[in-house]
Amino acid sequence: MHQTDHRTIAHLDLDTFFVSVECLKNSQLKGKPLLIGGHSDRAVVSACSYEARKFGVHSAMPMKLARRLCPQAIVLGGDMDSYSKYSRLVTDIVREKVPQFEKSSIDEFYIDLTGMDKFFGCSTYTRELKQTITKETGLPISYGLSVNKTVSKVATDEGKPNGALEIPLGKEKSFLGPLPVTKLPMVGAQTGKLLKQMGVHTIETLSEIPQEMMENLLGKNGTELWRRANGIDETPVVPYQERKSISTEHTFQNDTIDVRFMQAQLVQMTEKIGHELRNQNKLTGCVTVKVRYANFDTLSKQCVIPYTALDHLLLDKVRELFDKLYDRRLLVRLLGVKFSHLVPGNYQINLFDDTSEMIKLYQALDGLNHRYGRFLIMRASGLL
Repeated sequence: MHQTDHRTIAHLDLDTFFVSVECLKNSQLKGKPLLIGGHSDRAVVSACSYEARKFGVHSAMPMKLARRLCPQAIVLGGDMDSYSKYSRLVTDIVREKVPQFEKSSIDEFYIDLTGMDKFFGCSTYTRELKQTITKETGLPISYGLSVNKTVSKVATDEGKPNGALEIPLGKEKSFLGPLPVTKLPMVGAQTGKLLKQMGVHTIETLSEIPQEMMENLLGKNGTELWRRANGIDETPVVPYQERKSISTEHTFQNDTIDVRFMQAQLVQMTEKIGHELRNQNKLTGCVTVKVRYANFDTLSKQCVIPYTALDHLLLDKVRELFDKLYDRRLLVRLLGVKFSHLVPGNYQINLFDDTSEMIKLYQALDGLNHRYGRFLIMRASGLL
């Protein structure tokens, strides 16, 4: 083995994670078309199996349409307790086995293996890591290996299901070139539509557009998109720090035993940092409530929860913890709420039993509060 002078980045993705967990719970589901989401026609598809995708079903599709396309599909409500458990289990394995990793979502990881060729061989090491994860969890996993995060992620997608794909140094552009432009991680629905209207259907065509033109078209995002189409991405692997948290606390002007007042304060604080979670595109896996009494005795309780960023779920846990902490004989000086065990992720994955209207409601509330100010709209229970 020899020491490399370039980066080596692996991207790991747990294949159809939510569906795979359901199949582990019930082996009879394996190989069948499965839809994860609410059972009503107004619900949306949160995840689906490869068997269902063959019928044109995809995530975020209205459940009514999905069932019309694939009437034989089995609809499952989803189990965030199980998904959180398996996500933490895989995270523990990765943490134990690799020098530096980034958890980019509940079921995806980037691993920086730079320099490990001289000790182990990056290809062999990543393959053995995949085998370990599958052996210890039962979950299928795909990975891509290259010099940067963009190419590795695309390689992972191309290697699915349950596969592996390594892109040698210098082959980044030739690998990306023939692929549809929508394969690039930065290309969403709107950007993809715009590029196709311009006649840009492949990544190779995108890479040949002058950089200045892309910048004029999409600003800084246009420049970054051009770079990635050319296989250039210096984005670092950000070391995973599970203990990072978001918190807030409030010291009352006068010590109080007014339970209704304190509950309203808890609602306001929970909504505030819940909004911050969603604004940062993060989920929390642990809730802590703190109570400081007038004599300065300070108590706190925490609880590990299924990953979420939804106010109505977080409020239930905050109220539960407060009820366990509060001694009604004593005046309270301060209340605090903290969300920790943060991971990147979109809160929509939690809405397995909610409707598309609920998703749109959260998006609308967050949009209004972000645009006009945090406390423009809040729950009535947070008002006095």
